[in-house]
Amino acid sequence: MVAAPAVKRPGWFASRWDRLNGPTRITGIDLARGLAVIGMLAAHLLWIREDFSWTDPSTWMDVVDGRSSILFATLAGVSIGLVTGGTTPLRGERLALARVRLVLRACMLWALGILLILTGVPVYVILPAYAILFILTLPLLRLHAGALFALAAGLGLVMPFVQGWLDSFAFWRTAAGTDLSIVLGWNYPFPVWIAFVVAGLGLARAGVRRLVVQVWALGAGAALAVLGYGLDAAFGAASVAISPGEVWTAASHSSGLFEVVGSGGFALAVIGGCLLVCRTAIVWVVLPIRAVGAMPLTAYTVQLVAWAIIATVVLGNPGDLAGFRDLLPFWPMTVWLVVGCTAWALLIGRGPLEWILDRVTNLSSSRRRGTPRRVDRLES
Repeated sequence: MVAAPAVKRPGWFASRWDRLNGPTRITGIDLARGLAVIGMLAAHLLWIREDFSWTDPSTWMDVVDGRSSILFATLAGVSIGLVTGGTTPLRGERLALARVRLVLRACMLWALGILLILTGVPVYVILPAYAILFILTLPLLRLHAGALFALAAGLGLVMPFVQGWLDSFAFWRTAAGTDLSIVLGWNYPFPVWIAFVVAGLGLARAGVRRLVVQVWALGAGAALAVLGYGLDAAFGAASVAISPGEVWTAASHSSGLFEVVGSGGFALAVIGGCLLVCRTAIVWVVLPIRAVGAMPLTAYTVQLVAWAIIATVVLGNPGDLAGFRDLLPFWPMTVWLVVGCTAWALLIGRGPLEWILDRVTNLSSSRRRGTPRRVDRLES
């Protein structure tokens, strides 16, 4: 009897390289996530004094304001879709286990978000809202792409009006309302933002690896962006101060109807564009940004913690936003973040926070007979 040949295991570096660039990795999603993280960093740290205008290149940096976080939320939906079966939704015990893991992950994200808020850094931390959005997707995981896109469209058209009504309540301007808004991540209000997550979930169900889906995402997203921002330009709402309850606007963080349509379309277009770009040799040029996107939770957390430490040491106050921006920290922090994530991905592997969340989730969730211990990974 001839012994089977030994399976040659890849070396340390080769295994890390394969994890970041192998056939199971959706590199375009990593690129989009990396851009979202860096975009949120830019929105926090750069002085952006004028609204975006296609005709004035000096205003183009405003594209990161609000749109980066909406892109991040849409990508959350894509990740949830991938972890729950991709184009074929999980069923039975596998789906039940995936739901348990999503709940556990949501709880840990919420707790981490509260800890980041306690650093005193003057930003609206997205993680508490992110956690709630995870929970809200649980009843939708059996749905296929068509139903999810229809639901996303319905939510996007209706919920801005609901949100406008909710925001008009005087309660939000009380001390208790302020505290509750922090706990809920209300600057990224889940009644509206669930539309972005559902759209991302629909993309995963449609098959983000398919060329036709990628082209469709780019084209349909661009059309929605033109529609939303075009209507906003016609109504002129973005040029005036936005009051609570304002719906007919595309102003950043307004959750207005035109923002939902325009910025939601922008997110779809960016995802489609990144997936298409990563079909070309450019995929190697953007590897450092993909490395950031391969560990988005770590990258997001590290930049806020670094901000808190630097602002405390230099300014004596982590909440001094103007003073910190005047230090011109964006480019140094971005370079260190990209270099650090690239080195970590190639030399160590998974991001540390991603590894911890995955490890705790798998150890804490109940193991069921006949169910694989690992369904998938959220960063896939």
